[in-house]
Amino acid sequence: MSDKNIKKEQEQEELQEKTANAATEEEQNEAAGDTAAETQEDTTAIELAEMKDKFVRLMAEFENFRRRTAKERLELAKTASQDVMSDLLPVLDDMERARQSIEAKVDPDAILQGLELVFHKLKHVTQQKGLKPMETKAGDEFDSELHEAVTQIPAPSDELKGKIVDVIEKGYTLNEKVIRFAKVIIGA
Repeated sequence: MSDKNIKKEQEQEELQEKTANAATEEEQNEAAGDTAAETQEDTTAIELAEMKDKFVRLMAEFENFRRRTAKERLELAKTASQDVMSDLLPVLDDMERARQSIEAKVDPDAILQGLELVFHKLKHVTQQKGLKPMETKAGDEFDSELHEAVTQIPAPSDELKGKIVDVIEKGYTLNEKVIRFAKVIIGA
């Protein structure tokens, strides 16, 4: 064999070695890449599991909060009028005493005086709780935000056309909110 052939063989052997080494490196890189990919998949799966756990816990917390507030709202609605009723009990007691004195046929003036005291006490309790009567009188302008027109009659005078002619039932506000509209008759 000549030197040329020997060199060619050596070059071919070197090339085969390099190719084999490159293939081995590539396989190792792929294996390392697979391991890295598997590690990344595992990390992602763990993060996903943690997120799911957090989500489930958050939903459970929210559901408990919703149930608790609904229960508190029901309890509040049941006991909301308790303080008003407690304040009205003395008025109820006074009414009971007034009824007993009527049955005993006491002096009518004393009965009237007693009823006036009971009425005054009732007004005082309701005003403390924020209940106020509306000031509505004949001749006032009709306001649909405050008044309810029961009927219309021919106006007794020209200045009462479209205005309140008579008040049938007082209106009331509770803490500045209308709870009963004043029932009125308006002139046409």
